[in-house]
Amino acid sequence: MWDSAAFLGALTPKFYVALTGTSSLISGLILIFEWWYFRKYGTSFIERVSLTHLGPWLGGEGGDAGATGADAGAPPAECRVWRNPMALLRGAEYARLWAAARRPPLTYYDMNLSAQDHQAWFACGAQGPAEEAMARAWREREPGARVAAARAALAARPDCAAALLLLAEEDAPTVHEAERVLRRAWRAAEAAWRVSAAGGAHSAAEARRDAAVLAHVKRRAAMCARRLGRLRDAARLFRELARDAPPSLHALSLHENLIEVLLEQRAYPDVQAVLARHEDSALPKSAAVCYTAALLRARAAAAAPAPAAARSGAEVAALEAIRRAIEYNPHVPEYLLELRALTLPPEHVLRRGDSEAVAYAFFHLRHWRAAEGALRLLAVAWRAAERGAAGAAGAGGGAGGGGAGAACARCADRELLPAHHGGCALGRRRAPALLPLAAALCAATALLALVAHRWPAHAQALARAAAHSLDPRRLHALLAAV
Repeated sequence: MWDSAAFLGALTPKFYVALTGTSSLISGLILIFEWWYFRKYGTSFIERVSLTHLGPWLGGEGGDAGATGADAGAPPAECRVWRNPMALLRGAEYARLWAAARRPPLTYYDMNLSAQDHQAWFACGAQGPAEEAMARAWREREPGARVAAARAALAARPDCAAALLLLAEEDAPTVHEAERVLRRAWRAAEAAWRVSAAGGAHSAAEARRDAAVLAHVKRRAAMCARRLGRLRDAARLFRELARDAPPSLHALSLHENLIEVLLEQRAYPDVQAVLARHEDSALPKSAAVCYTAALLRARAAAAAPAPAAARSGAEVAALEAIRRAIEYNPHVPEYLLELRALTLPPEHVLRRGDSEAVAYAFFHLRHWRAAEGALRLLAVAWRAAERGAAGAAGAGGGAGGGGAGAACARCADRELLPAHHGGCALGRRRAPALLPLAAALCAATALLALVAHRWPAHAQALARAAAHSLDPRRLHALLAAV
């Protein structure tokens, strides 16, 4: 029979020194890696792997906090992540933040969701060098690798509209250049869609893919026209897209793009008509819809006739509309009133969350400033909402704002918004300040153990000198003198 006492007694002190040094070295390396991963991605690698792979075994929820329309699961309604219809161009707009301040404009989680969206929209199982290169491009993580794969697809097929779309998104340095590439992609996508649509039932998947590519190209071309000040062209394209886009792209919320362009044109009756059509449809609400309705009410209050009764009634209606908007997303007023700093909007937003508030305020703050008295009414309604929330929290013991849904929403927003968004009040986790110190201590312990193993006599002499210097009697005498 195996004798554990004899085995443990046969181990020499060198074995324990080597064991201590090895374990300390490994612990230090793990801590250094965790610190680097947290600084780069804003989350813990061990926690992410544990929740994803071990959570389902232990009976937890597991998985990510949000999902897009392409996800197979059905996350809670409060945590579902939607594609931001107002997302910027990566090469011409998002890259400017990195070039100017060396700050990543998008999180890895956000870009990974975009990659999943692109594969769901533009993949149809077709075979060929261009299709294989584009499938690799949508999966690549680095922008340079995606651009290289798109160029390889163009080398295999010069009229590959999906490759041109990717180059316009990520390689074009300016909006003018992006629009030029998109015009070329538009012609290629339209020709490919006509061929696949006339090809019969066997090419139905390719026809859907080509229709999706064409719709995305037209949408990005309309957004470029909006950036370049051609508002009439942008409004016309968005109207056509809202009318002709395939059902699979209804989740892109094209009506929000149209609303923003019409507000810039100051075509307020057309905006009201778009809102009325949205109320009649089955599309979900959004901050753009709720706060645009409140903005129109605030404009009507400012334009009310001189009698005090009429103006007071219009202001009451405007305050009620703003109250409903605040009830839908309470984060927006802090950005519109410039109480919190804005950042570039993410490519995905959480409805009723802080990421949606950032995306809305980034484009609509100028419209609220242009409407006379709108921000004043918003400030009044916001103060009233804060007083009501404080009273409800005091009466209910502070239990009103918690719950699993709120925690899930905070987690999703934390994954979507970049780490430099310092004005965010989401309870963003910070890396522990003592984490580098703990890694240094582990590395120092491993180094001391290796030194003791290599030069045991010198280590013993140093240990005796340290013990003599830490003699309690000398310490007591020193304390008594002090």
